[in-house]
Amino acid sequence: MVPVQGEDILKLIPQRFPMVMIDRLLAYTLETVVVDFEVKVDNLFVLGIHMQESGLLEHMAQSVAAHTGYSYYIRGEQAPTGYIGSIQKAEVHRLPSLGEVLTSRVEIVQEFMGVTLVHIETYIAEECIGSAQMKTVIASTS
Repeated sequence: MVPVQGEDILKLIPQRFPMVMIDRLLAYTLETVVVDFEVKVDNLFVLGIHMQESGLLEHMAQSVAAHTGYSYYIRGEQAPTGYIGSIQKAEVHRLPSLGEVLTSRVEIVQEFMGVTLVHIETYIAEECIGSAQMKTVIASTS
């Protein structure tokens, strides 16, 4: 079923245009996900010719959401809404420019009762431009 792209990405994440920061889900395992995103001029987080740090972090968070969402998607269930619980050890080595394609790899470090701790690295080609640890929480459905 991988890759997932186009309108099907919207089945994995709760965000809608203009906040969608993932173009394709490229790879998925129970412990990892790989997604990509092209930086375009109409992106809310672009200032001048660069995506800002907040946009890079939002892309990373949506990458985590895509992992959770895809696990629901392959079971035929609707993806849950979640939120960022914390961001730690965030490093941005450089800001992406218009037209560059971000590829992010998420590794699940720990998952327990709707709380997921992950390590994320974002690349442009072979260059790591940023990394972070994030804790995400699935919103209560009750």
